[in-house]
Amino acid sequence: MKVAVTGASGLIGSALTASLRESGDQVVTLVRRTPASASEIAWDPLAPRGGLGTGALDGTGAVVHLAGAGIAGRRWTDAYKQEIRSSRVQGTRGLTEFLGAMDQPPAVLLSGSAVGWYGDTGGREVDESAPAGAGFLAGVVSDWEAAADPARQAGIRVATLRTGIVLSRHGGMLAKLLPLFRFGLGARLGPGTQYMSWVALADWIRAARFLLDHQEISGPVNLTAPDPETNAAFTAALAAALHRPALLSVPSPVLSMALGGVTSDLMTSARALPRVLREAGFGFTYPGLSAALTAELQPAGSAA
Repeated sequence: MKVAVTGASGLIGSALTASLRESGDQVVTLVRRTPASASEIAWDPLAPRGGLGTGALDGTGAVVHLAGAGIAGRRWTDAYKQEIRSSRVQGTRGLTEFLGAMDQPPAVLLSGSAVGWYGDTGGREVDESAPAGAGFLAGVVSDWEAAADPARQAGIRVATLRTGIVLSRHGGMLAKLLPLFRFGLGARLGPGTQYMSWVALADWIRAARFLLDHQEISGPVNLTAPDPETNAAFTAALAAALHRPALLSVPSPVLSMALGGVTSDLMTSARALPRVLREAGFGFTYPGLSAALTAELQPAGSAA
């Protein structure tokens, strides 16, 4: 099958494209620069219809849309908050308007989303049926998912991927934490009682491929492991996996000063469960955090 992928240079996108190519799928990637090969197509997320020309995605059976400005790692100035929103909402709307106008549109679109949809759930478990929460991220995610409407209206099967924290030693949150924890500087963030909805990168890739193949699944899908953990439990599990102590804590006011307001949304408690995947028969390789961390931290080539 021919699959088009946006955000293919990111942590998740690069792993997904490699997996698809290894299984024999033809993958084309949408890039925001001059294409370097025949497998790349130039696009502009902020342009009408993504700046894509007629015929750009002809023959494509599926699209996986993962592009968007990074949430963590930068201070949330007003300008950057606008970039977070526009890169997702405008980019999704432009791409789906193009897909909807195709003579033969792809059968399925997997469109990026996030568990930020739910806002702060406290200790309450939520699944895909829960309404949108409050806060900046919840508002962005709500508009982000709605921006895929042109594809839905064109009859394309759309699944929105409400992704939690993706665990990989190669990038994302885990990669940033590893140096600190290896030096014994691991710390609980804020009160430590906030829940973290996480998923192993390997399971994320398997779940996305599962969704490409299962025509009966559409709408929101939580790409999270079935056992969310508190930040304190995550801190303890990572320290144990590295055989290091983690006795410190970082107070919320310090985090707020360091991150420029991000904590109001990123330090909320999200306890999202993958009901849609579980009911469809998807089995997680790493449903528990300790096993996921142990597997991820093994040296390349080690036996599982």
